[in-house]
Amino acid sequence: MSAMPVAAAKTPVVLLHGWGMHGGVWADLAARLGEYFEVLAPDLPGHGTAPPVEPYALDTLVDCVAAGAPPACVVAGWSLGGQLALRWAHRHPQQVRRLILIGTTPRFVSAADWPHGIAAAVLDRFAAELTEDAAKTLRRFLLLETRGDAQSRAVARQLDAALGARPLPGRDVLTHTLSWLQTTDLRALLPDIVQPALILHGDRDQITPAGAGPYLASRLGQARLEVIPGAAHAPFLSEPQQVSRLMTDFCH
Repeated sequence: MSAMPVAAAKTPVVLLHGWGMHGGVWADLAARLGEYFEVLAPDLPGHGTAPPVEPYALDTLVDCVAAGAPPACVVAGWSLGGQLALRWAHRHPQQVRRLILIGTTPRFVSAADWPHGIAAAVLDRFAAELTEDAAKTLRRFLLLETRGDAQSRAVARQLDAALGARPLPGRDVLTHTLSWLQTTDLRALLPDIVQPALILHGDRDQITPAGAGPYLASRLGQARLEVIPGAAHAPFLSEPQQVSRLMTDFCH
């Protein structure tokens, strides 16, 4: 009798969420990808049900997530999660086989030499409001993420529902991670990141303006840019079928 064929193991794909959110925001996309991949959507330390790490620093958080992930995986990050994915690929290049960057930028805040960011005053205002009402501030940020999207109302409802599904991060965690958005600049690291990368960027993104996508594509060693028409900062919610197809094709 011939031996039964052994099913090939599914490639692990780790999904990293954005500021103030948790892994549940990926639920629809994870379900679509689950047919082809082993999908992991962890809560980042200090978010959802995951305890914070000490010291609460960007690289400490990256190392914590990497330690809990498979030894070889595809890493997909959205917004702040995209910056974490870039740091992960740089710090643990043997672990990260491919990168998928959704609404990602190497630097959130605009500067004289960086026209593809948002005004520092916008994030400064969110930082000031955090001290008064963290939940209200997060919901205001979510509305900014949907601004201009052809599906803005539907995306806003999905983000609001996801936000309320798990515990909100504490004010200290929100303050720390928002400060990363205000100060992190990964441009110098990009030429050293050699993994194949797929960059997915909405052409109406107000958080990471559209110019950040081509910049990443031009600086990373092996990158492909796909612009999602009509999408703002969360194209995986507004155009889930297109995003899941692009991700699946890229990983295969």
